[in-house]
Amino acid sequence: MAKGKHINSDEYINEAIDNIRKDRAMASTLLIEVMKLLKTDENKHQYSGPVAAKYLETLQRSNEQLVKLASLMAKKEATSADLSSINKDEIYEMIKEG
Repeated sequence: MAKGKHINSDEYINEAIDNIRKDRAMASTLLIEVMKLLKTDENKHQYSGPVAAKYLETLQRSNEQLVKLASLMAKKEATSADLSSINKDEIYEMIKEG
């Protein structure tokens, strides 16, 4: 996303969804690797357990972001109006978090 370039809400939403999907894919991959490690040596749970929890938190957060985006999109479709500045700010904040 280039600075200073005018980006409409659909482009923000598409970028946010793309970022969410990438984050989910990475967190899922890393979680699978931690699970494999835990299967080989349960003693590693003390160190790997908190890491796995962080990956799960990332997946949960991305679920929440998708639900929020879906809600905003449904609201936009229902009203057939542009997103309010409040909704745009919400989307922007989600993109920054992503």
